[in-house]
Amino acid sequence: MSQVRVPLLDLQAEIEYLWDELNDAIQQVLRSGIFIMGPNVKALEQEIAAYLGVRHAVALNSGTDALILGVHALGIRPGDEVITTPFTFFATAEAVSHFHAIPVFVDIDPRTYNLDVGQIRAKITPRTKAIIPVHLYGHAADMDPIMEIAREYGLKVLEDVAQAFGGAYKGRKLGSIGDAGALSFFPSKNLGAFGDAGMLVTNDDEIAETVRMLRVHGARKKYYNERVGVNSRLDEIQAAVLRVKLRYLDEWNARRRATAAYYNQLLSEVPGITIPYEAPYVYHVYHQYTIRVHNGQRDRFQMLLKEAGVDTFVYYPVPLHRLPVYEHRGDCLPEAERASRDVLSLPMGPLMNLETQQQVADKIRALMEYA
Repeated sequence: MSQVRVPLLDLQAEIEYLWDELNDAIQQVLRSGIFIMGPNVKALEQEIAAYLGVRHAVALNSGTDALILGVHALGIRPGDEVITTPFTFFATAEAVSHFHAIPVFVDIDPRTYNLDVGQIRAKITPRTKAIIPVHLYGHAADMDPIMEIAREYGLKVLEDVAQAFGGAYKGRKLGSIGDAGALSFFPSKNLGAFGDAGMLVTNDDEIAETVRMLRVHGARKKYYNERVGVNSRLDEIQAAVLRVKLRYLDEWNARRRATAAYYNQLLSEVPGITIPYEAPYVYHVYHQYTIRVHNGQRDRFQMLLKEAGVDTFVYYPVPLHRLPVYEHRGDCLPEAERASRDVLSLPMGPLMNLETQQQVADKIRALMEYA
């Protein structure tokens, strides 16, 4: 009998685990007749703000909008430069380019895959206005030196927390350290909705007020528009789902960490791969468990794992500076390019059992033994 395929993420298991609570929350919304920006949205904003220890949380309809409206609220304008990482999802740089500003890419630390803080100063010019660090795969960027550089040069900092909600840096929750933080609640995230959803968090009253206006067409009062904004209102059903799942976030992040620890135990001695690094200053929440596959074998290894019943994914096969939209600039960022050739994310989730992990590890060991 063949083994059951191991998915990259089993969302159905999470839904079944919370079925009664989720169903009750959704039914209450349906019966209320209030579907956009209602009491669940307001309550979610209050709960997220309290969880992160920030003054403001502004619910939006996607993590991409959180980045775009965050960049807008920071005052980024055409021709401004914003320092960020080339090794992330396109939305991070897209939010900058949306305003005809210029994303300036800094290479990554090969261990954490986050911005190499030692290279930031060399990229600062008189046009630099902000830094967007990404907390990739659930591992915090090194925020103290980033904030020190920002203060020294008068720059704003927008944290991209799309993959690391609930994570921490030296005891401080991610999203609470910079001028603002952009959250994504895409279904696969550590805190995931049943569709698109996002949030901008900040301690800055002016940033919060600006984003609140922008999300409803630039109006504080309906029909009295003060700025050109967008429609980025969060649905009540998504907010209700997120409120249920928020109660389990810390427990499920702890389970992700336990899953990662067991993977480390199973895979640390396997030749040809490198397991994830966790810096001592972070609370890593393992949105992804990402290994490196050496000697140019990643794509072949991924194909063989698929044939063996194990789903994996490459985050990200092309660094941003090599995408058609940016490649004309000719950036050379060797660590990001190397990572894009090596990285492979294994199945991960808060409800993954030990037997499934053992199955994945056995397949990896067998394949590497004959590589």
